[in-house]
Amino acid sequence: MNTDDILFKLNELNKISQKLDTQEPERLEMLKNVSDYSNQFIEGLDTAKAFTEKKASSLEITGQKTPLPHLLDLYQKEVAETGINAASGKHLGYIPGGGVFTAALADYIAAVTNPYASVYYASPGAATIENEVVNWLKSVFSFPDSSIGCLSSGGSISTLIAFNAARDKHKVKNEFITKNVVYLSEQVHHSTQKALRIIGLEDVIIRYVPLDANHKIKTDSLEELIEEDVSAGLQPFLVVATAGTTDTGAVDPLNEIAEIAKKYTMWFHVDAAYGGFFIMTSKKELFDGIEEADSIIIDPHKGLFLPYGVGAVLVKDSDAVLHSNYYSANYMQDGANEEMLKSPANISPELTKHFRGLRVWLPLQVHGIEPFKACLEEKLLLVNYFRNKLTELGFSLGPEPDLSVSYFWYPFEFDTDKKNRQLMQEIHADGSVFLSSSIINERFVIRIAILAFRTKKETVDEAIEMIKSCLKKVIQND
Repeated sequence: MNTDDILFKLNELNKISQKLDTQEPERLEMLKNVSDYSNQFIEGLDTAKAFTEKKASSLEITGQKTPLPHLLDLYQKEVAETGINAASGKHLGYIPGGGVFTAALADYIAAVTNPYASVYYASPGAATIENEVVNWLKSVFSFPDSSIGCLSSGGSISTLIAFNAARDKHKVKNEFITKNVVYLSEQVHHSTQKALRIIGLEDVIIRYVPLDANHKIKTDSLEELIEEDVSAGLQPFLVVATAGTTDTGAVDPLNEIAEIAKKYTMWFHVDAAYGGFFIMTSKKELFDGIEEADSIIIDPHKGLFLPYGVGAVLVKDSDAVLHSNYYSANYMQDGANEEMLKSPANISPELTKHFRGLRVWLPLQVHGIEPFKACLEEKLLLVNYFRNKLTELGFSLGPEPDLSVSYFWYPFEFDTDKKNRQLMQEIHADGSVFLSSSIINERFVIRIAILAFRTKKETVDEAIEMIKSCLKKVIQND
């Protein structure tokens, strides 16, 4: 193709391709459309259902142009109004968060400016924001300045990073895998076992440590298991404690487990994905010993009420983390002389990633820390208020919760599990407030998980009225 033909073709392609670079008048119109939709959505949360048993449809990509207002209407009907309304304060199942508005603004800014936050050389400012968030987390959890960390997509990737470091530190590989032992609670999040499998430790020995009546690891049983394994010629390698279990909100005895881990030269990991930020509340003493951990994970998209997609990991042994993650390449040579630990890419499996740091940094800067602390303290009181109301209705309750998760069941005279399942079905069919269920001590139970920043006393009152109504239906149908 000669030059004239190339120039002609480029001109024709430019007429089409430049449409991707939206001009200011159209940008302003789009922003108004999105702003109007966002405001309408947020203002409608008080009356919107928290759960709708409806399947999505009509979302196929046609390749044709569609007006933005039509797409926003489609989004509302097929996304926002299906399944769990995670932005609602009436989401009291699983572990809610809510998504503060300032984090959405941060994501918008990050997407518009699009800095490459993974590598310090590419965007010193963005990488510094990511690192400053990590530094703040170190101060919250009393981790030393020499420790390192990064922001991830959530607890699963954070766990992978921590366990990779533990594996490499203790040289758990090849034929030695089957001689190493990991100690877990049955209440541990399933991402723990998943991470072990992903990093090649599927054949490691797993011991489930007995729990006490409050669903916490029994440290005397833990040490007995370790002693038995040492006597059998096995290598105790990793112990995982949880600071806020998903099912029951229990915080394991971290100090005692830390001492045992140190005694047997084990890696001590704490999963604080859900409960970690309660360290900033009146429950701080429950977290004594977390500073002794070799690694911890925390989810700002839970305890800081941010949108899904931002977790964090802190690890004390930087050499182990770099061994797992640091590689270079010829095309990266311009940034090769920078300090390795300034680049998040050297601490994580991710190279290209979303600029997550801004969605943590901006809300903390705009609001300050006090509203976050007050929100967390409020949730602790709300779960106690909820439990008191359930007691008045005659429900049986699980043990006094450490944090903001609890469970309950109605003590029907016959077929208790079956009828509580029916009660759960009625609650989901109602959908005004979303609760979830679990199996604890071989009993079907209904869970309450209060964490969303929009959850207030009025939300709990509405949930109680819903439960009363649903219970009445189950009893009438009996």
